[in-house]
Amino acid sequence: MLYYNYIPQHTNLKEMKTLGWIGLGNMGTPMATNLLKAEYPVNFYRRDIAKVSPLSALGAVAIDNLQDFIHQTDIVFFTLPDDKVVEQMFENIVQTDVTDKIFVNSSTISPTLAEKLGELIHAKGAHYIDAPVSGSVKPAIDGTLLFLVGGDKVIYEAIIPYLEVMGKSHYYLGNSGSGSKAKLAINYYMAVVVQGLAETVLFAEENGVNREMMTAIINDSACGSGMSKIKTPSILNEEYPAAFPLKFMLKDIRLAQDAGWNTSLVKSTEEAYAKASEDGLAENDLMAVIKAIK
Repeated sequence: MLYYNYIPQHTNLKEMKTLGWIGLGNMGTPMATNLLKAEYPVNFYRRDIAKVSPLSALGAVAIDNLQDFIHQTDIVFFTLPDDKVVEQMFENIVQTDVTDKIFVNSSTISPTLAEKLGELIHAKGAHYIDAPVSGSVKPAIDGTLLFLVGGDKVIYEAIIPYLEVMGKSHYYLGNSGSGSKAKLAINYYMAVVVQGLAETVLFAEENGVNREMMTAIINDSACGSGMSKIKTPSILNEEYPAAFPLKFMLKDIRLAQDAGWNTSLVKSTEEAYAKASEDGLAENDLMAVIKAIK
């Protein structure tokens, strides 16, 4: 069910909760920045507190002790890279009192882990929401991400004001793990689309149709999409600055396989991205898969 620009009537935005952030990478930093610009108080956890963060200039408070960070924060958002890092972080967090805290995990992780964390946090008297996002760095900066949410619906409704600062829309999908399942599905679709775009351009090129002409045809046809238009400059310039690093797409394809999706298409898709990673393209944008297919 889609909830768009909806704020529950019982939500009092004057009652400011202290927000927290763990994982200030390419996605977490702009997402937290938008909360600060909306004048929400934000703490962030950083073990190396001496490392300068642009969030500090906007009024965010850096805390280098995890227990203190949790005690001083009401709602914690996470944007961490993978299952291993996320699970370790939560294992550390539950060593302290988390009663009534809300944990909103926007990391892309396996549905199995999301369900496990939901049970773990609930047993500790707190609340867990899985809210991975669809969108890369520019939507994170622009505040136009899509949130895919699983967990307690009442808690979901309580955090809607924060989601709407960071995103253009949000979908409530059901129990813990539901958001993660939807995220793996949409990322798998993106992987297939980008690989298909790459192969189409290369096929045309090998048959005498240059990249500029072929991308123009694609973008002007029924097959054109926001994705094909966004990736066209990279295809033409043959430069792949990371909006969504290829290594994370490979991780997500493998998570989809681990979740039971084992068609011939997902197998060939995994092989293409794995080859790109082996070829040294892991830190490039996922569109760099075109170089591995070439």
